[in-house]
Amino acid sequence: MTSYEPKNNRDHESISSFKDPEIEQERGSYKSEELHTIEPVPGEPPLASTFSHGVAASIRSVEPAPDGGLQAWTQVAMAHLTIFSTWGWVTSYGVFQEYYRTSLGLDPSAISWIGSVQIFLLFFLGTFSGRALDAGLFRPVYFAGTILQLLGIFSMSAATNYWQLFLSQGLCLGIAGGLQFCPVMSLVSTYFVKKRSFAIGFVTIGSCTGGVVFPIVVQQLLPRIGFPWTIRVCGFLMLFTNILTNLVFRTRLPPRKTGPIVEWSSFKELPYVLYCAGMFFNFWGLYFAFFYVGSYGRNVIGMSYHDSIDLLLTMVSIGFVWRLLPNYFSDIIGAVNVMLPFSILCGVMCYAWIGVHSKASLFVFAAIYGSGSAGLQSMFPAGLSSLTSDLKKTGVRMGMGFTIVSFACLTGPPLAGALISHDNGHYLPAQIWGGSSFLLGSSLLFAARTAKVGLHLRQKV
Repeated sequence: MTSYEPKNNRDHESISSFKDPEIEQERGSYKSEELHTIEPVPGEPPLASTFSHGVAASIRSVEPAPDGGLQAWTQVAMAHLTIFSTWGWVTSYGVFQEYYRTSLGLDPSAISWIGSVQIFLLFFLGTFSGRALDAGLFRPVYFAGTILQLLGIFSMSAATNYWQLFLSQGLCLGIAGGLQFCPVMSLVSTYFVKKRSFAIGFVTIGSCTGGVVFPIVVQQLLPRIGFPWTIRVCGFLMLFTNILTNLVFRTRLPPRKTGPIVEWSSFKELPYVLYCAGMFFNFWGLYFAFFYVGSYGRNVIGMSYHDSIDLLLTMVSIGFVWRLLPNYFSDIIGAVNVMLPFSILCGVMCYAWIGVHSKASLFVFAAIYGSGSAGLQSMFPAGLSSLTSDLKKTGVRMGMGFTIVSFACLTGPPLAGALISHDNGHYLPAQIWGGSSFLLGSSLLFAARTAKVGLHLRQKV
C-alpha cells in the first residue's frame, strides 16, 4: 500500500480548502495551543478538537460543523422542547403569583421567592452543568435533570402549603432546569457556525412556546379540575418532552479537558466588567413585570383572573418575533448595539406603567414591554461573546456572566414584592425602582461599549 504525501504546499492546501471566515477566526484563537490528537470513533469522522461550553462555543475539527442537515436541525428541535419545559415553565410563573396570594394568603414578596429561586438556579447551575458536554457527561447530567423535573412537578401537584411549593417548584424544578439548560445550548452550538445565531434564537423561542402553553393550560383547567390535576397535566407535558429529548439528543464531539470555572483576568477588562454590571441591573428589574403584571391587573384595575393570564400571554407571545429578529441584526451591527435600545425601552416602559389605569392600556404596556424584554434576553449571551477576543475563553466568561445575573434574578422579584407590601399594595415605588434599574443598566452597557470602541457610533460591537 502506498501512502500519499503532498508534494508541495498547494497539494496540502487542496486537502483543507475550506476557508469560512468565522471558522478561520475560531481556529486562529488556538494557534498557541497544542493540538491533541483524538483517535477516531469507528463510523465517525476523525476529530482533533475542543468544545468550550456556551452559546458561542469554539469548534475545531478536521471537518467543520454541518451547519444544517436533518440531525443538526433535529437537535435544535429537541433543544427547543428542553427550553419549553424549563424556561417556558419559569416564564409562566406569573400565573401562580396571584393564585398563591389568594389561596395561601401570603405576602407577595414571599411568593416571589419561589419563582426567583427557579431563575437563580437555572443560571447559577448552568455555569457548572454546561461543562457536562465538555467532559462527556451530557447524557447522565441531562437525565438527572429529567428525573428531578418530573419529581418536582408531580410533588408540586400534591403541595398544600408554602414550604412544600418552595421545595418542589422552587428548588427541585430550579435544579432540574439548571442541569438541562446550559448543556443543551452548548450541544446545539457544536452543530452550527454560520447559522449558529439563528439556531440558538430558535432554541430560545422555546421559552415563549412554554410561556404560552403552560398559562393556557392553567387558565383553562384550574377552574375545572383544580390545582392538583392541572399541575399533573403540565407534568405529563414535561414527561412527553423529556422522553423525546432523551431519545433523540446526540453529542457530536468527543470529551475534552475543561479549563477553570473562573477566569479572574476577565475582571481586569473594563468593557467586560461594565457589561456584566449593566446586565445585572437589567436582569434585576426584568422579571418584575412578568411576576406582577397579572396581580396589578386584578388588584389595581379590577380585571378577572382569566384576563390577568391573557396579559401574561400577551407579554410572552410577543417574544416569538423579538427573540429571532435581534439575532439577525446583531450579525450586522453587533450584539451590544442591538441590546441598548431594548434596555432603554424596558426602562421607559416601567416608568410609563405608572400612568396605566385601564385594561386596554395595560395590554399595550404588556405588548411593548414583552418586546423589549425578549430582545434583551436573547442578546445577553451574544453580547458576552462579542466582548471576548480570545474565543477559547468564551465558555468560561459566559458562565461567569450567568452567575452574576443569577443573583439579580434571585433578589429582584422579592425586592419588588417587598416594595409593594411596604407601600400597602401600591406599585409606584416598585415601578420607579424597576425603571431606574433598567436605565442604570443601559447606562453601564453604553459605558461598556464606549470602553471597547470609544464614541464611534457606527462601530460594530
